[in-house]
Amino acid sequence: MVTLFKNASRGLLGLATATLIVVGGAHTATAATADSQQPLVVFAAASLKNAMDGVAQAYDASHDGPPVKVSYAGSSTLARQIESGAPADVYVSANQQWMDKLAEDGLIDRASRYDLLGNSLVLIAPKDSDTQVELTQHMDLAAALGDHQYLAMANTDAVPAGIYGKHALQWLDVWSQMQGHIAQGDDVRAALALVSRGESPLGVVYSSDAVADQGVRVVDTFPSASHKPIIYPAAATADSDNPQDAEFLGYLKSDQARKIFKRWGFKVVAKQ
Repeated sequence: MVTLFKNASRGLLGLATATLIVVGGAHTATAATADSQQPLVVFAAASLKNAMDGVAQAYDASHDGPPVKVSYAGSSTLARQIESGAPADVYVSANQQWMDKLAEDGLIDRASRYDLLGNSLVLIAPKDSDTQVELTQHMDLAAALGDHQYLAMANTDAVPAGIYGKHALQWLDVWSQMQGHIAQGDDVRAALALVSRGESPLGVVYSSDAVADQGVRVVDTFPSASHKPIIYPAAATADSDNPQDAEFLGYLKSDQARKIFKRWGFKVVAKQ
């Protein structure tokens, strides 16, 4: 009887072990399936809103899987969120500085990084405005604004569009005269909205922003020499475990995506 009990125990133990192995394997397969069904989370600069919405929609239509989720804000805000552990899979910045910062902190996949887009910096006015300004050195921009009026810009200390704009105004030697005459927004789309609503007579935004809003017109384009080249780098985050991140980064360089970006006023600099 003892012998039979021992043999039976061994059989039950073997069966339990086999069951555990099968269950463990099933759990691994389920986890892999779950990972493949995770929405791809993209953090993108606010100026990309219209174009990236179109690209994400086209990408979703071209493949099976959950839809891409895109979060828009100033590049600096998004970078700080990634630094704080926000679950982003792909980051597209409006300048190299914030991407470099994340790279230094080991928060992006360096091998996945590439330069995606280019842009221009423009001075805008409300569509119905008759204001005329030529962007030349030592011009009287404060006079062009009028009494008690403000130039709309993105944050000039942190947001790429604001930083480019500050450098351009310094290059034109008019930055000092603008102190006290600038209304700063959290991102470039906030500056665009101020002009579009007629709350500011002039604003500094990207040329793509002017394309996106029919309530504004371009008054003049800043000389390219007045600021660093406006480049949008893209990369996967270091913590991304989404198998779609590489596929989406590749799609951003596709013919279909390039057409959408160009339609919204961007220059595509990435090679296919």
